[in-house]
Amino acid sequence: MAELPKGFEPTQVENKWYQYWSDKNYFSADENSKKPSVSFVIPPPNVTGVLHMGHALNNTLQDIIVRFKRMQGFNALWIPGMDHAGIATQMVVERMLAKDGVKREQLGREKFVEKVWEWKAQSGGMILGQQKRLGLSVDWKRSRFTLDEGLSLAVRKVFVDLYNEGLIYQGNRLVNWCPRCQTAISDLEVKHSDTKGTLWHIRYPLANNAEVIVATTRPETMLGDTAIAVHPDDERYKKLVGLKVKLPLTDREIPVIKDDYVAKDFGSGIVKITPAHDFNDYEMAVRQKLPMISILDTKGVINEKGYSYKGMKVVDARKKVLEDLTALGLLVKEEPHAMSVGRCDRCETVIEPMLSDQWFVKIAPLAKPAIEVVESGKIKFTPENWKKTYLDWMYNINDWCISRQLWWGHRIPAWKCDDCKKHTVSMQDATECQFCESKNIKQDTDVLDTWFSSALWPFSTMGWPDKTKTLESFYPTTALVTGFDIIFFWVARMIMMGLHFMKDIPFKTVYIHALIRDESGQKMSKSKGNVVDPLDLVNDYGTDALRFTMASMVGAGRDIKFSEDRLDGYRNFINKIWNATRFSLTALENIKLSKDIKKEALTLPDNYIVYELEQTIKVVTQALEEYRFTDAASALYKFTWNEFCDWYLELSKPVLYGTDTEQKAQSGAVLIGVLERLVKLLHPFVPFITEEIYQLLPDHGESVMIQNYPKTDDPFFKLGSKKAADETELMKQVITAIRNIRGENRISPAIKIAARVACEDAQVLEVLKKNTAFVLSLARLEKFDLSTSGGDTKKCAVSLVVSGNLRIQVIISLEGLVDFAEEIKRLNKELEKVNKDLELTNKKLSTDTFVKNAPPEIVALEKERLEQLTDKKVQLGLGLQRLS
Repeated sequence: MAELPKGFEPTQVENKWYQYWSDKNYFSADENSKKPSVSFVIPPPNVTGVLHMGHALNNTLQDIIVRFKRMQGFNALWIPGMDHAGIATQMVVERMLAKDGVKREQLGREKFVEKVWEWKAQSGGMILGQQKRLGLSVDWKRSRFTLDEGLSLAVRKVFVDLYNEGLIYQGNRLVNWCPRCQTAISDLEVKHSDTKGTLWHIRYPLANNAEVIVATTRPETMLGDTAIAVHPDDERYKKLVGLKVKLPLTDREIPVIKDDYVAKDFGSGIVKITPAHDFNDYEMAVRQKLPMISILDTKGVINEKGYSYKGMKVVDARKKVLEDLTALGLLVKEEPHAMSVGRCDRCETVIEPMLSDQWFVKIAPLAKPAIEVVESGKIKFTPENWKKTYLDWMYNINDWCISRQLWWGHRIPAWKCDDCKKHTVSMQDATECQFCESKNIKQDTDVLDTWFSSALWPFSTMGWPDKTKTLESFYPTTALVTGFDIIFFWVARMIMMGLHFMKDIPFKTVYIHALIRDESGQKMSKSKGNVVDPLDLVNDYGTDALRFTMASMVGAGRDIKFSEDRLDGYRNFINKIWNATRFSLTALENIKLSKDIKKEALTLPDNYIVYELEQTIKVVTQALEEYRFTDAASALYKFTWNEFCDWYLELSKPVLYGTDTEQKAQSGAVLIGVLERLVKLLHPFVPFITEEIYQLLPDHGESVMIQNYPKTDDPFFKLGSKKAADETELMKQVITAIRNIRGENRISPAIKIAARVACEDAQVLEVLKKNTAFVLSLARLEKFDLSTSGGDTKKCAVSLVVSGNLRIQVIISLEGLVDFAEEIKRLNKELEKVNKDLELTNKKLSTDTFVKNAPPEIVALEKERLEQLTDKKVQLGLGLQRLS
């Protein structure tokens, strides 16, 4: 056998094995397979994007499940793809053109869209290459794009069908408007942030020369006021209801109305109603049948209805309005006021509520069945707390504004007739009005919200609206793995559309993973400069180390504080696996392994490691079935590092390097059997190193990726036993106690020492006696005595091993090994420090103000520290007593 490199070199194997898997077509699902099927769709990254840490986490978790399911014998379909990302993509290309001094309006719609497709062809494939670097085993032949011809057909059919069912309508309603992006955006695309604002108190004169004081945070919008309102039960203003006030700075009079929405304790208790520029005012205006006056144009500039302020930007208009109110003596006062400001999620521009003609989905009929499938448990959320988040939003859902004033996207398939003013909505491009047959029709210039096409992703990617074999075999999908930030954007809408058009749920489980933050808990963002590029980490640490780190940190719904220190630790884990393999294959090189392993011929460590592997398979398999990635990773780490590497391989050395040929053949066969199964068990998490190792194993198959996932009904596991595991655990505790004594007394590991064990239980002594050779080897002993009593322990180090009801003394004479005078001096110095710490801790805990005022967790920590210090003081005292 060629000598294995001393360390694992990821860059030398990752491309090799990914290309091998691709060439072998392992990632492809078979629609005609007789195997049970599972399916997953990747949350499509934006075509503008590059791989970020959220993608790396999300995609890694999916790949773990997909590889796991394939190895379990499932016909697994995993569909990749990208989203056209309307606003984001249009902004990218507009910025690119701006560098050459070109605006999209100069090009015109058709030429601009051509430019976007050109850009997509050049840059859009970047993220796919990055996904390959992560080792994703997606079915690349089925990769889809939300503007593909097939997906575009699905989008059009959904629009047409919903329109014909009366579930899509056009209306003039208040929407969130971004003056920078020049489009409506949904509530979900508005980022709200708290800020320090101002509350201005303004006099509104009454028609009878009296006046009222109105409080507002937006004085410039008073130009569009159509009423002022008071609470019906506010005794101060009951007589005002029905009167008219003169609207300052205008030539209009507006009524005083009453409405339950008004808060009596806000400002003066009287509020201005500006229906065209405030969502709450809009709802009130609908209830009260008030007129709506829009004073802003689409760029956020005062229009012709804004009197002398026409042409001013909002900020300038506000300043001038306040100056004019002051000059007229109408500004009473201003005071600080905390408020929330909405900004566009894409460009950070302050959002303006705007009256606009838009297309909407009537959402209530779609939401009802989408609520029922989650409440009934037909769709399960993991962790379950996200179920409540989903339901709370669904019960309060508003109609969905689906039109966007962009050029890039699915153009709305509606043609308005200039003659009869009706819309023709059609699967084919219309050439005449379906109502009056006029040729004077124009297609709506708007495109659909990006999330409209994404909502169809689980079935449009499988060929719908055609009745395809893929849909028959793989819909509904098995699970959706996604972040909590798009539960409403995407998850809810997929459920609604899947139920409506497929008459079935789109997935059975929604696994919600957490957000990756930096190591101090801050959200990663370019503006903060704390963004981590996962490909940099792949280059520095290897894909397997990054994948295992992700899986090990993604606890149930908790945000992840990412640190490269953790990644460095898991790179060490990857190297530990490699070094364990290197040792095993080297040690077994000249051993002819037994083909017929007999349980009774094996050593205690052999029986123990087989049993521990069996238990690990149970834990890992169940954890992956339940999407508990961290529990699975933790079990794999513990078994691989602690049980297999630190203990079993060390316990195997006396046998593998011994002279008993038959014993070596038996134990060697167990070692290679455990290693082979461990490699398969690890493969979904760390695919590259496991494939590299698998190809080095004797009698290996074509690829570890297509092997069966280890199961506990494997006859191999009859070689293990719980009794062997318990006895090995006892031996490990004794060896650990001896090692601890060495460390505490600074006895060199190179020096062989004598140790004795005292225990009243004869069975314990018998177990240790049978396995003396292992204790001598691992504890570096020249002598190992066993007795029922401890005897004289003066000038000895004593460690107590407690196992259940058993108390086992491990005793080592320090004569000739330790300078007693120096050791007594050291222990006294340590005891002095412990006494000082005890005094301080006792003083703190006896102070009432500390116990009452400190956080409970801090008090608990101090109490725990007191116990530890007290115990340490006792141990130091016993050590001094023995030495003196």
